Amino acid sequence: MMMNEGNIQWAISNGQLANENVYRYVSICAPYLEVIEEMTLKEFLHFHQGFKPFLAEITIDSIISLLDLQNAADKQIRYYSSGMKQRVKLAQTLFSDTSIVLLDEPCTNLDSTGIELYHKLVDEYCKDRLLVVSSNDEMEYRFCKERININDYKK
Repeated sequence: MMMNEGNIQWAISNGQLANENVYRYVSICAPYLEVIEEMTLKEFLHFHQGFKPFLAEITIDSIISLLDLQNAADKQIRYYSSGMKQRVKLAQTLFSDTSIVLLDEPCTNLDSTGIELYHKLVDEYCKDRLLVVSSNDEMEYRFCKERININDYKK
């Protein structure tokens, strides 16, 4: 018989954490998550920051510069290419001041320049946080020290 239900208990600093507050400590980037396309990049980052503050040294202007999207900062996201949208998703995840960063296929739609940027941002901004990368492409997780292969579950 296979079980498919259970219970998760969240704790921080030895204290119970209510389910509705977990979002404050976790940020996630995945291809199936959407950005608000009617907003400009600046509007979207301001909106996101209202839910999750950015890392102390990060400003909205510095994010836009790091993403190399200065020329598109005041354009609605709906007009962005899929690679530009993925950069925005990565930014809202990597620059959020959370202790856990979850990345599901983080390089989806990125060109070689975007992939290089991804590695640079992870190296620079995820050093002191738990980073979990879910991917079939080693290029997306080659920096990880520990790896769990789902195919090993039978062993």
